[in-house]
Amino acid sequence: MTPLFYSKLSNDLFSILNDADDYNVIIKVGENENAKEFHAHSVILRARSPYFKGALSSCWIEKKNDMIFYSKPNIAPNVFDMILRYIYTGKLELTEQPSEDILELLIASDELLIEELFDYVQVYLIKERSGWIATHFHLVFSTAFKLNNCNKLQDYCFESTCGSFSTSNEFLSLDKDTIYKMLERDDIKINEVTAWEQLIKWGIKQTPGLSNDKGKWNNEDCEALKKTLSQLIPLIRFIDIPYGQFFKKVRPYKDIIPNNIHEDFENYYNYKSNLPKITTLPPRMRNFDSKVIKQKHANIIISWITKKDFYAFQDPRYEFYLDYRGSIDGISRNSFVNKCKGPLKRLVLIKVKQSGKIFGGYSSIGFNSIGDGFRDLQQFYNSSDNFIFSFENSEDTQNMKISRVKDHNKAICCDGTGFKFGLDSLFMYEDQYICARNRSHAYEDNLNTNEIFKIEEIEVYSIHCWK
Repeated sequence: MTPLFYSKLSNDLFSILNDADDYNVIIKVGENENAKEFHAHSVILRARSPYFKGALSSCWIEKKNDMIFYSKPNIAPNVFDMILRYIYTGKLELTEQPSEDILELLIASDELLIEELFDYVQVYLIKERSGWIATHFHLVFSTAFKLNNCNKLQDYCFESTCGSFSTSNEFLSLDKDTIYKMLERDDIKINEVTAWEQLIKWGIKQTPGLSNDKGKWNNEDCEALKKTLSQLIPLIRFIDIPYGQFFKKVRPYKDIIPNNIHEDFENYYNYKSNLPKITTLPPRMRNFDSKVIKQKHANIIISWITKKDFYAFQDPRYEFYLDYRGSIDGISRNSFVNKCKGPLKRLVLIKVKQSGKIFGGYSSIGFNSIGDGFRDLQQFYNSSDNFIFSFENSEDTQNMKISRVKDHNKAICCDGTGFKFGLDSLFMYEDQYICARNRSHAYEDNLNTNEIFKIEEIEVYSIHCWK
């Protein structure tokens, strides 16, 4: 085993930072009375930060008598001191640091391309300064959404208090880019009518000279507001707005809505025969909180159900209702049978242990107690719509596989032992295992495996479609 002496190395490098007289970089940070100079070594800065690797190259530096002079007025001295300590020693002590400085550290580490530090500070703020985030939500929210890779903190903002924030007056003070990033997300917990009303209020505030009284607007006022909101209106999921609310809340502003969007939704609400053709974003998350897959996978599965790739990712008519979850109801064939009776359209999802691979299947006729009731002997049932599928993991949307039913008369086998697609195409083996062999060839041969997988989590959803 190779011995590790990181602690001694870290202490020695800290001594170099504090005491050495062989530095070759002078960095001035801050401004005016809050400015300070730091001494450093270019070889260490360039090794630890991709930003400094480029900034201290011969093409950019200001050099006098072999000394490099560099200025970063937008970074405060206390923040840069923390960064230098991290660069030299790999250590960071934030316990006594003000939360405002830690947020500035997040911004600076992003600018200096120090990915490890950037990720750590996000997690630290979430775990250790959640109370401060709640009382300074506007500052944290707007900061997080100005940083493109600040996904952890962005997600935390949405999961905690973003719903109430989105309906508050503080929303009106956000900049356009932040609102864009917020509205384009599928997981924001906000009523779409409320999102529309807030957007109108924001647009009025951002349009110079525009009265709050719509009755006083002329054509020029409408055009000005339309220009202000031109990039944001397509982010509203109009398809999530009920018929009555659309005509009451949205239609009065038809002059500021792009003609193709307004006409398409007018036709949709008047005739209800086809989904809008120009919708480019999916509806926001509905009654779906799976422990196995994410919303993006649910959208893909809906596209397989509808067999309409163009509309599948925008179809808001499908609702998922949880019938059974192994971690709650117990992972066993009896639990499955007891919770999943009846000829309902159902989706089963299974995450297997170790690999995290996901298997699943959709049955338009359910799994058990179909037709003439429950049977102990094998009984096959007909469906032309069933399919089974797999995803490599909970992030995969590229390597998924789907096998549709071939032998419609053997789409589902009911014998009281959990679920069976075909005789052995995808089935529950004993109590806590699944297998996908397809030796009977009832389904297409796209995800066959002779392996037996142990179930980590299993869920069943009944699927409802409103017309």
